[in-house]
Amino acid sequence: MSDNTGNAPSHPDGYKRLLPIGRTTRRSVLIADRAADSTITVGGLLVILAVFGILVFLAKEALPLFKGGSLKEQQAYVLAPKPDMIWSNADEYQTIGIRIAADGRVDTFHIDTGTALAPLALDFDGDTASAVGSTVNRNDMAFGFTDGSVRFVRVAPEAAVLRAEDLPSGLTVLNERDLTDGRAVYRHIAGNQIRRISISAEVQPPQQVADEGVPIKAIAFTLGGTVERPTKSFVTFDRYGVGRLSRSETRINLMTRAETVTTRTSTLPPLPEGTVVEKVLLSTQADQVYVGVADGTVHRFDTRNFAAPVLAESAKLTPDGAGLGILGFLIGNQTIVVGGTDGSLRMYFRLQPEDAGTVDGFRMVLARELEPQPAGIVAYDVSQRRKSLVTADAAGNVWFRHATSEQVLLRLKMPDAPPVGSALQLMLMPRDDGAFAINGAGVVDLWQFYVPHPETTVKAVFGKLWYEGYPEPTYTWQSSSGTDLFEPKFSLVPLIFGTLKATVYSLLFAIPIALLAAIYTSEFVHRSVRATVKPVMEMMESLPTVVLGFIAALILAPIVESWIAAVVLGFIALPLGLMIAAYLWQMLPPGLALRLNGIPKFAIMFVVIGLSCYAAFLFGPAFEQGLFYGDFKAWTNHDVGTGTPFMALVLWPLCFVALTMAFNNTVGTGYRMHLRGLSREAAGRIDGARWLAMAVVAAAASLSLAAALTALGFDPRGGVVDTYVQRNALVVGMVMGFAIIPNIYTLAEDALNAVPGHLRAASLAAGATPWQTAIWVVLPTAMSGVFAAVMIGMGRAVGETMIVVMAAGNTPILDWNIFNGLRTLSANIAVELPEAVIGGTLYRMLFLAALTLFIMTFVINTIAEVVRQRFRKRAFQL
Repeated sequence: MSDNTGNAPSHPDGYKRLLPIGRTTRRSVLIADRAADSTITVGGLLVILAVFGILVFLAKEALPLFKGGSLKEQQAYVLAPKPDMIWSNADEYQTIGIRIAADGRVDTFHIDTGTALAPLALDFDGDTASAVGSTVNRNDMAFGFTDGSVRFVRVAPEAAVLRAEDLPSGLTVLNERDLTDGRAVYRHIAGNQIRRISISAEVQPPQQVADEGVPIKAIAFTLGGTVERPTKSFVTFDRYGVGRLSRSETRINLMTRAETVTTRTSTLPPLPEGTVVEKVLLSTQADQVYVGVADGTVHRFDTRNFAAPVLAESAKLTPDGAGLGILGFLIGNQTIVVGGTDGSLRMYFRLQPEDAGTVDGFRMVLARELEPQPAGIVAYDVSQRRKSLVTADAAGNVWFRHATSEQVLLRLKMPDAPPVGSALQLMLMPRDDGAFAINGAGVVDLWQFYVPHPETTVKAVFGKLWYEGYPEPTYTWQSSSGTDLFEPKFSLVPLIFGTLKATVYSLLFAIPIALLAAIYTSEFVHRSVRATVKPVMEMMESLPTVVLGFIAALILAPIVESWIAAVVLGFIALPLGLMIAAYLWQMLPPGLALRLNGIPKFAIMFVVIGLSCYAAFLFGPAFEQGLFYGDFKAWTNHDVGTGTPFMALVLWPLCFVALTMAFNNTVGTGYRMHLRGLSREAAGRIDGARWLAMAVVAAAASLSLAAALTALGFDPRGGVVDTYVQRNALVVGMVMGFAIIPNIYTLAEDALNAVPGHLRAASLAAGATPWQTAIWVVLPTAMSGVFAAVMIGMGRAVGETMIVVMAAGNTPILDWNIFNGLRTLSANIAVELPEAVIGGTLYRMLFLAALTLFIMTFVINTIAEVVRQRFRKRAFQL
């Protein structure tokens, strides 16, 4: 339809169709339009679903880290009573259990069914063991005897894999998977194979330690040395409280395999009179001896000087009113475990605080206090793999814990509490997948459980934990080490901090360059220059970041290290050179300035940049000698000089800005009106002299202020500036800033060019200069687009991987020092992924790191969009 005025027919939706009179849209076009509309809608929804699916997948893989453990099976049965049982053990496959009595009789049994197997006998020559100590694997033991002697014994499970056809005949069926010949147990395993588990025993000759006939009441020992020179160190206390530290070294002749054993013994200083030794511990290096007393007091001997040990410290380690229930080490023999008769469980570290107040300068410091159990703790065992342990109390509660994360993973319960005074042996299976308790009455309680990630909690991942060897709780990421005793540390805080640190320093480098370049090419250069510069900048975005990282690590980092003073001077020389060139440009005659405008002016700018860099290179040594005492790296390391010169450099631009603001607020208007009455050349000379004078005054003010801060004790070293390492945040900031400049520049330049021309014309017509128009009219109008450009650059920096991997040093530390390294979340995923076992803790921690990075990016983008919308509303009001 058309009206009688001859206008185009009206569209049913209310707007006019841009078609000639009498023409209609073809049906195929309408169908294609609807199809495109539907496709775009469906595509957008699929993108949202894909993003949501990624989020759900990351969460699904990370969630098991915080699920704790689950009990798979629990059973109980009764064996023959053994009131004099002093030790127990089991193999890692939970096949055969072992009980050792004080007379040397070794009973073995099938763990699943309790079926008794053939016993063994240890040759104790008729003596009775009065004390026992063991290594963490429970296979190697030292027995102290009533006659004052010590024997070393090894009772260990042995595993062998057989072919199915090698299975002996005539075996007795124990259950659906196990058979026995009475001594060994045969188990069917994958691959049509058989695993044979048997027990071997070895007893070494006795060594007389105490006086003849004086019983050994407590003993502890460790193994050390090398294959060629193994060592045994052991400490004993006899019935009279006399302590002796002994060390045996075995030398093996590599040709004849003959062994020569040398033993040294040193008597420990006497304990306070009346002390009755209950427990004794010996550190791995045999340099510390810990003696526990019934009232909860622990005496520590410093035995680093083997010939002259000293009683270094005595302290009550249990809560007031509580006695000593258990005393032991976690794996690694550094963390002291103290269980009280009130159910308390504490962890102590031997540290060296300034106020130690002990003979050797060390002190047992309370590091953790775990959740107490309902009754006094009477037995425990520690993990052979992690910092986990299992504890049992007098009420029959058995708790599986992780010491570092301070969480109770499983709360188990014996059907019946152990009889008072009955020997109770508690063991955590070698693979941390089960535990069993045996008392002297022969009652066995067996648990099988699954606890895949005991070391991870919300606090462990995002909070401070106190690790062995550290003076205080820290945020630490360290997933692996060269020793089996290492404890993995999974705090994401250093990685989040490293991500923010790399982003901040790269944006400090990129934003000024990118935005000033965008303003310059949008508002000041000729269209032909812009048509050349913009594609070149966009091509920079295609440079592979792995190439940039390679150049940064192998070329730029060594250059910056060698010429660090010149690099620092360059950050001053470049803006100074451009400012001086700008003021000199103002002094040129108008005709000459007009002829040089465009490409010549653009070329002159690059010449000035080159001259500024050359000046920084030329005067770098003198700059280092004059301001940093001849050695910049020694200065950053606090070896020479004070912080005054550096603070003066930092405060100089701040003082200049403050001085400029004061000048503008006082005489600025009159000064500018005076300049308008002068010629271009004269005004340029006066304004240049004014700028130079203010720069000199600002330099003097910054130097005075820096000297005052130094006199007050302030030193910038130790914060943003500190010890110099080659691959550091400065190199990362420069190279990553170079990588994100094209992102910010391109989008910001497009936003500036989208500002309507009539706003520029109105500003210029009102008498504003092109620079004033760009800063006060164009930039605020385009602020939403400029801010979006910055945020996209920030998103690129947050997710950058290869540059950080290659140039940042991969040091996960909490340090703002620009001359130190860092590790980001994305770089950590790339570095650690090859070492991560599928389903393991590290594997899931990497998914949690990815989820954290995803959430960080989502939050940053959401905030950016909210801010951008506010800028956009303000722009629409213009």
